[in-house]
Amino acid sequence: MSIYISSVSVPFREGEDAAIAQALRRIRLSPGKARAYIVKSSVDARRRSDIRLVYTVGVDCDGEEAIVRRAGDPAVRLHRPQRPSFVPGTAPLAARPVVVGFGPAGMFAALTLARLGYRPLVLERGADVDRRVAAVERFWRTGSFDPVSNVQFGEGGAGTFSDGKLTTRINDPLCEEVLRVFAGHGADPSILKKAKPHIGTDYLRRVVKSIREEIIALGGEVRFETRVTGFLLSGGRVTGVRTDAGDLPAGAVILAVGHSARDTFTAVHRAGIALQPKAFSVGVRAEHLQADIDRGLYGGYAGDPRLPVGEYQLSYRENGRGVYTFCMCPGGVVVPSSSEEGGLVTNGMSEFARDGKNANSAVVVGVDSADFGGEWDSGFRFQRQLEELAYEMGGRSYRAPVQTVGRFLAGKAGADFGRVEPTYALGTVPGDFEKLFPPQVTAMLRKGLENFARKLPAYGAPDAVLTAPETRTSSPVRIPRDGSLQSPDARGLYPCGEGAGYAGGIMSAAVDGIRCAGALIEASAPPAD
Repeated sequence: MSIYISSVSVPFREGEDAAIAQALRRIRLSPGKARAYIVKSSVDARRRSDIRLVYTVGVDCDGEEAIVRRAGDPAVRLHRPQRPSFVPGTAPLAARPVVVGFGPAGMFAALTLARLGYRPLVLERGADVDRRVAAVERFWRTGSFDPVSNVQFGEGGAGTFSDGKLTTRINDPLCEEVLRVFAGHGADPSILKKAKPHIGTDYLRRVVKSIREEIIALGGEVRFETRVTGFLLSGGRVTGVRTDAGDLPAGAVILAVGHSARDTFTAVHRAGIALQPKAFSVGVRAEHLQADIDRGLYGGYAGDPRLPVGEYQLSYRENGRGVYTFCMCPGGVVVPSSSEEGGLVTNGMSEFARDGKNANSAVVVGVDSADFGGEWDSGFRFQRQLEELAYEMGGRSYRAPVQTVGRFLAGKAGADFGRVEPTYALGTVPGDFEKLFPPQVTAMLRKGLENFARKLPAYGAPDAVLTAPETRTSSPVRIPRDGSLQSPDARGLYPCGEGAGYAGGIMSAAVDGIRCAGALIEASAPPAD
């Protein structure tokens, strides 16, 4: 147990020592009577003339409860670290549990099961991370697309080719466990302290391999390039999965596929398991000079090594529809991210150093069944239509259509490149987003860009580059589950993570993986053999 003192704000030039001294003063404790340390840090740049660092400081000492009571301050509280704790059920599983998908949700579900002796079998449709990286880099160099291993499919999930952001809006104590696991498997330890931690795609690749190795060492198994094509049910309960390599028994199934496994969702539907359409967002990737972003956030202090590379989150809402930035990648690049032949998808990616010339972010508009229809797969069909049209606009070569902001706001097709050079690896072609997106999407994109420019001047730069389309912000479906986290239509099936509609990003997907594994553990003992 520790004391946590939050909202400790100091000028950015002063840093950690000043924050610790202030925290100890707030609880009226002398430095020699406590061990004080930084728990979290963030930047408050709302006033560019007075940029501050905001800390949560931890204190270990005697009489912690009395000190917190004496402080009488809601920002001073006791902290008890929480670790996952699940009590196994009594009835053993008929066969080992199967985890479908090895992105963050599947990875943490499998790790949780393995650590408690359940020896899970993981089925991942893509390749291991080394072969996957080779396939993706070949695609980015040559345009030779691999439908098995790509940015969406393979070890680590879509997050393997991203900024590796570990921010989340969920307030769940399991987030601490996720960060501990990542740090223990090779992520930079700074993720344990930053309010906006990120791993970086370069670090993430070795982290996911290390987690896989622990799962195997504990008796689990991971089979790559094994695609689930169906589900075996008996008496309303899942008993196995059908794969392209044959049928496999399963005592339970954690379905942790990502948001792009469209054929797997079709297999779920064919098995008589309900799916529901879900709102998501579509739009573009906006690129600016990172130096312009830094100046917009930090003013004259931009470039000071004591300040992190600038990042932002912007939103605007009008008449019930929102436009917002998503997955902002400081010092990153826009990457080709297709998962189907003949469809064009973009995403953003940063390495840990975030030292590239450009910043990029998705700028996306919310859409729902009123825009794309009420059938369970209407959202998938809407995405595919945009992706195929963009592929046609790009000359059927995976080149991406672009417009510069000045031309887009003026309603003119094409691009007038200036200081900002597009980073999309396979090249770009002049685009016309009026012919790509529905009018309600382009109208909100324009309103969003105009609004964002008032908050961050780089968004008003006429030579800022917009690359389309960004379509994979979240899953367009949800697989219903009850209080036991199982599908009411197939007992023993645990819809999990982002693809099933219960997460949005690495952290929330990992937490949901732990929770689904915990529900499975508490329902059943490990298999007998």
